[in-house]
Amino acid sequence: MPEDNFPPSFYRTPGDARRSPASSATFTRTILFYWKVLMITLKAQRLASRGRYDNSEWARSSRRIVSDAELCGADVEIKGLDNISAHEGPAVFIGNHMSIFETYALAAMLIPRKKPAFIIKRELLEYPLFGKVMSSVPHIAVGRKNPKDDFKDVMEQGCKLVSKGISPIVFPQATRMHELVPEKFNTIGVKLARKAAVPVIPFALKTDFWGNGKIIKDLGPIGRASRKIFFEFAPAMTVSGSGKDEHERIISFIKAKLAEWEEPRQVNIH
Repeated sequence: MPEDNFPPSFYRTPGDARRSPASSATFTRTILFYWKVLMITLKAQRLASRGRYDNSEWARSSRRIVSDAELCGADVEIKGLDNISAHEGPAVFIGNHMSIFETYALAAMLIPRKKPAFIIKRELLEYPLFGKVMSSVPHIAVGRKNPKDDFKDVMEQGCKLVSKGISPIVFPQATRMHELVPEKFNTIGVKLARKAAVPVIPFALKTDFWGNGKIIKDLGPIGRASRKIFFEFAPAMTVSGSGKDEHERIISFIKAKLAEWEEPRQVNIH
């Protein structure tokens, strides 16, 4: 496994973390952050084109995203990393999906402890910049047009990856959402864990630092909604029976964390 860039169980942005002067305003902060993301993506694409983008490079580029978020004013807190290490062997990670930030950042937390794989849209493999990169790392590709076919692909590809010691990351929500709606949080992750006979490691996150855009969803304002980024991993849980109880426990864990991380609203007094 690559060298760990985070402490064994808990990480918080240091009080003396380097901040860019551009981080004081939303516009300049957004421009700076997207420039940093572009540079990371271009480097990853070059390495992938040469067949050199492996898990170690994936972890490095992922960690750099976290550092660049801090440079742009974010305060990052990560808890429960020891819960990942406590379980030997693969698991299915199940969590909420709030922004594109987690698809960049999670690898830095997981790779020193597990070999991860994301579920991605098949069309991403054809994107000019992302295609080579995503093809170079473990993944489960789905069409997102036929739910039955997607379910079959996740079950079959997910079990094959688990048999190779790789841990799938599942976002059960159909789309990125700032709130957790239990009715839209499906059971595919729990079903995959049950079929593959591995435990689930739930995680909760708050990543609205990277906002969703109105025209292009991936290109929203940076740090306007919040400057705080949270990740927390719960202890592994074994799926028994239908998995209904475990599914409910995952939802309860995420809801509790989102409530804990909710920031007080500013009230204007005239």
